[in-house]
Amino acid sequence: MKSIYRFILPLGLALSLTSQADTEPTLFAALAMTKAQEASSLPTDSGLFIYDRHSDSWDTIGPEILFMNSIAVDPKDPDTIFIACGNGIVRSQDGGKSWRQVTGWRESDVMRIAIDPEDSSHIYAASVWGVNVSRDGGESWENANRGLHETWSRPIVVDQRQTRRVLVGTEAGLYESKDRAREWQRVAHSPWVPVLDLQRSATDLDTWLMATEGQGVFISRDDGRKWTSVVPELAESNIYSVSIDPADPDRMIAGGWDVGVWVSSDGGKSWQGRGEGLASPNVTAVTFDALGSGRIWASTFEEGTFYSDDLGRSWQHDERLDGAYVFDLSFAPLRR
Repeated sequence: MKSIYRFILPLGLALSLTSQADTEPTLFAALAMTKAQEASSLPTDSGLFIYDRHSDSWDTIGPEILFMNSIAVDPKDPDTIFIACGNGIVRSQDGGKSWRQVTGWRESDVMRIAIDPEDSSHIYAASVWGVNVSRDGGESWENANRGLHETWSRPIVVDQRQTRRVLVGTEAGLYESKDRAREWQRVAHSPWVPVLDLQRSATDLDTWLMATEGQGVFISRDDGRKWTSVVPELAESNIYSVSIDPADPDRMIAGGWDVGVWVSSDGGKSWQGRGEGLASPNVTAVTFDALGSGRIWASTFEEGTFYSDDLGRSWQHDERLDGAYVFDLSFAPLRR
């Protein structure tokens, strides 16, 4: 599973919520319909699906590109959307009506994109080859791997309190830059382990959750300086996704391979398994509803996406994404 996750699953999203009146947090799923690809080693039906909560329907966004993995929206201009793809990055400047590839052959297998919330000319992309940076709004890109022990990188986040600070999860653990990715230093008290997801609380900015390969879930309560392993039952598990309720920093969820979904309602002090009712224990993506409803979403490998309004005690099946390998499930501030 490890090799599939890294090379068929380059994806991700860094969210920058905007106060634009005509935008709303919109659920999206980056996926490939792998279950139907029995005669092929590569999925041919992948894309980004956007959930319209008003009509209770899913629509697609973006061009037809293999391994179209995640999106990031300019927090100052919601018409500007970036998609992380297997072959680089494409951009729309008209709200998704038209698209143009903005990277060259040197940038590929892009997993996630993060945009500086104060200065959107600074854009960061994490890929299996390391970090690339644009300092002109995506027109040009440069390699930014100085100081990284390993270049494989997936989650990348700009610190909204001090935007010169950027954090990236790599195969060798968590790194941070204090000069907009010109140089990286390893976070000394973080685990030396591949980092698969990194999420910050929207209401308690000192609290972070980290999902890792083979060592479960870690939490930081001092703004990412020191990290503690939580959920002893998951200490040897591949955890692909974590999320913190934007309305309540004490509510957290984690999902991974062969472990289902685990939840905490006391800030990560204790956790309970809530995978009963899911069609599969292999969970590739989880998220809290960004509208603050408390709803949680979980995508299982090829067996559908589910949602729960009681913190995972019961689940409802959304059959429209059945057969999909959901790479990323999250919210973006899109015009609706």
